Amino acid sequence: MTTEARHDPIAATDALPKVARAKGAHIWDATGKQYIDGSGGPAVYCLGHTNAEVNRAICDQLDRIAHGYRYNFTADALEELTDIIRDRTGQTMAEMVFVTGGSEAVESCLKIALQYHYAKGDFTRKTFISRERSWHGNTLGALGLSGFAERTQAFEGAFLPSIKIPTANAYRPLPGATEATAGAAAAAALEEAIQKAGAETIAGFVFEPVVGAAGGCVPAPPGYAQAVRDICTRHGILMIADEVMCGAGRCGTWRALEHDGVVPDIMSVAKGLAGGYLPLGAALCSAPVWDVIRAADGAFATGHTFTAHTAACAAGVAVQKIITREGLVERVAANGPRLKEWLGEALEGIDAVGDIRGRGHFIALELVEDRQTKRPFDPDLRLFLKIRSQALENGLICYPVGGNVDGRAGDIVIFAPPYNATDAELAEIVDKGAASVRQVLRAEGLA
Repeated sequence: MTTEARHDPIAATDALPKVARAKGAHIWDATGKQYIDGSGGPAVYCLGHTNAEVNRAICDQLDRIAHGYRYNFTADALEELTDIIRDRTGQTMAEMVFVTGGSEAVESCLKIALQYHYAKGDFTRKTFISRERSWHGNTLGALGLSGFAERTQAFEGAFLPSIKIPTANAYRPLPGATEATAGAAAAAALEEAIQKAGAETIAGFVFEPVVGAAGGCVPAPPGYAQAVRDICTRHGILMIADEVMCGAGRCGTWRALEHDGVVPDIMSVAKGLAGGYLPLGAALCSAPVWDVIRAADGAFATGHTFTAHTAACAAGVAVQKIITREGLVERVAANGPRLKEWLGEALEGIDAVGDIRGRGHFIALELVEDRQTKRPFDPDLRLFLKIRSQALENGLICYPVGGNVDGRAGDIVIFAPPYNATDAELAEIVDKGAASVRQVLRAEGLA
């Protein structure tokens, strides 16, 4: 394993505590130590842990049948979840395929895009465009789209054809751009890449509306998503929104792109769909895409043994019903500004805090050595891993990641609490998160 890979939190799994039990926003390890889950694991546990209603729905389904193979049967849970998602997406997504996680969901999006172009007779559209500082999953197709060198470098040369363009980040705009023009400059980079490759070769543009692990809760700058929508439409390229991490209500709208007033052609969703109670994801497509595929083939040319797993769909139904009944997406939207304000107050006086950003319950802080130039800290300091360790010691689970600036340098800390976390729990997360950052910076002589 390379040095860079050792910097990745995914690789940092030595000497971890052993989990024993959980309830709501709290987890206990085998020694009895309590942690508050300030990141929902990797932005998954939208309802916290051991929700009795969700567990009962799963058990009831298991009592009837665990898994009715999708290509032999439909099921009540499958049909109900399909209707729920159509409703949550404002009927903009016409058809979907259910899988067992985010990577499979993105992979299915790619296959749907390729199947669509093939069905239309556009046989040259085989290449995808994606962005640097992005993360789309661990299967080879999704991994190849990801601009996350720490996780992709061992597999280079084995990926689908893809073109990488710069990310869209108002805090770190492209050279020559400002915070106000960051979106336009990033959209122009997409247009340039299409012109260079030839629009007739491009199947789709894949992007995270709010970048997750690879960038640290980076929202699309104002105007960017609409500009991308216009570019893709003009060139006959499918706009594919990867909402595995930022979707399903995490950012205060069920579709993350809803905030930007834009509808994609294809989108993925996963983590918050079933809240981690059982593995579940989905690839969704709009009516124009589905109509072409249905007319030519009658069905998606993608699926797996556990596609639309019945008990997993039942978990998704239960989670989504609770979110709707309790108005949790609206709560998340209202909490977003409060969380950023609270973090700002708790970290006041620390010059190393360069940016606090995000939407809803998907907030990150970025640490910098120089606030004026936005220069990141030396990556060899491994600040993000030290913060992760300090937070665990303090009884907080958060999600620090490194390399957000250039693939190696850059330290961010992501907070993604459950949608139903109480104000007291949110305050505890903020207080322990800020304390952990302060402790590490002081220990390193940086604050």
